[in-house]
Amino acid sequence: MTDTVPPGPPAAPTQRAADDGRVELIPGAYPHDSRFANDDLKPIPLAERHWTTYNFAALWVGMAHNIPSWTLASGLVALGMDWKQAVLTIALANVVVLLPMLLTGHAGPKYGIPFPVLARASFGLRGANLPALIRAAVACGWFGIQTWIGGQGIFVLLNEVFGGAWADASDIGGYPWTLWLCFVAFWGLQLAIIHRGMETLRRFENWAAPFVLVGAVVLLVWISDKAGGLGPLLDQPSELGWGADFWPVFFPALMGMIGFWSTLSLNIPDFTRFGKGQRAQVWGQTLGLPTTMTAFALLSVLVTSGSQAVYGEPVWEPVELAAKADNVFGLLFALVTVLVATVSVNIAANVVSPAYDLANLAPKLINFRTGALITGVVGVLIFPWKLIETPELYIFVWLGVVGGLLGTVAGILVADYWVVRRTALDLADLYRPEGRYWYTGGWNWRAVAAFAVGGVLAVGGSHSDPGEGPFPRDGLIPFLEPLADYGWAVGLGAAFVVYLGLMWSRREQRP
Repeated sequence: MTDTVPPGPPAAPTQRAADDGRVELIPGAYPHDSRFANDDLKPIPLAERHWTTYNFAALWVGMAHNIPSWTLASGLVALGMDWKQAVLTIALANVVVLLPMLLTGHAGPKYGIPFPVLARASFGLRGANLPALIRAAVACGWFGIQTWIGGQGIFVLLNEVFGGAWADASDIGGYPWTLWLCFVAFWGLQLAIIHRGMETLRRFENWAAPFVLVGAVVLLVWISDKAGGLGPLLDQPSELGWGADFWPVFFPALMGMIGFWSTLSLNIPDFTRFGKGQRAQVWGQTLGLPTTMTAFALLSVLVTSGSQAVYGEPVWEPVELAAKADNVFGLLFALVTVLVATVSVNIAANVVSPAYDLANLAPKLINFRTGALITGVVGVLIFPWKLIETPELYIFVWLGVVGGLLGTVAGILVADYWVVRRTALDLADLYRPEGRYWYTGGWNWRAVAAFAVGGVLAVGGSHSDPGEGPFPRDGLIPFLEPLADYGWAVGLGAAFVVYLGLMWSRREQRP
């Protein structure tokens, strides 16, 4: 079949719209026998879309309150910023990333479809596997990182409970076997929760969000009481100032902070598909993401300030600080808080997406639970402990490159859904070969071309200092090196423009 979209509406109605604009398939319209369909990928019926503003806000509170979020500000301070610059950078990044989050999230409550199915409209039924597998690979990396950090947290706190005996265990692969035990136990706990499905996740996030928030405030009250105040850190000047030394650090750091949540800006339909309406997802995300991340960054700086007053040096790691509690109850409370916080973000942000993405690869062989298990295995095989060895590797290499590639996909999704199609999709054709989203053999080469152009511009100039990253000092493609510090924005903007140009030249009819 050619890549010309079939003109006109379907021969018979396949979907109906509610008064609020949300759409669902009519009975019998869902092609269960299609090789591109299974129960996890099918549109959620209107009656089952019941997540509220609180559910989405709680989801973000639960995801934002985690150890890597806590250490984002500390990583920026380690690069020379003062606390005001670090918090400002994180706040601005989350306001910026909120916009594509809301734009791609719109398709969720309107059509009840997950991210890989939405991507079929722009990339084609087969081509959607390209962005889906990229997103899945990134999520597997993040799952491994968060699981390793959570396992470390459990190890440190239990080591204090048992009087240091755990740290004295014999090494395996350079780490005590007790650390590996904590890592594996934490890994299994997360997969056990996600195995029970999305409703279990929603209920978990509802109570996890306030619990973790209380835990963080308790840590602030505890350290403030011991310090007799918040210490001198708030008065320390920036090593970079606000001049020529600041901006070369600020822009790549900003892109790295955007890259921290750029993953969710793609697959947020995996969650918003359960929303009871657009108002719920818009207000829930707006109230939950930028406010929570900014407040949590500020909280981390305040607690670290108190730690400097108490211990003579700033303790940036929340687990290390919690381990200094002088009673067993405090240690156990800190342990539970770390567990809940890390499980909350890791399952929601890094297991749900690849589970759907891998199911999209082979719907008849892989379901949501199988995809989650594959994610867990791959997350271990990527050696996550290597990805977070230094702030430079973590922020500039990992977050920067990830943000560049995912920004490119976001540009294509936003251009297709909002400009080319004006938010109008044919649900049944998203699951049917030879329909309007089949293009050429299931691939829309225009989306692939836009991704290639945006991806090369976004990450082609990736560079790192010797010994601090895998890239050449002058960049993979030297003349693109100046663009690398703006990877997410470059990728999104370039892919957006190229895709629109190619699609408009095609004179495609919207469904």
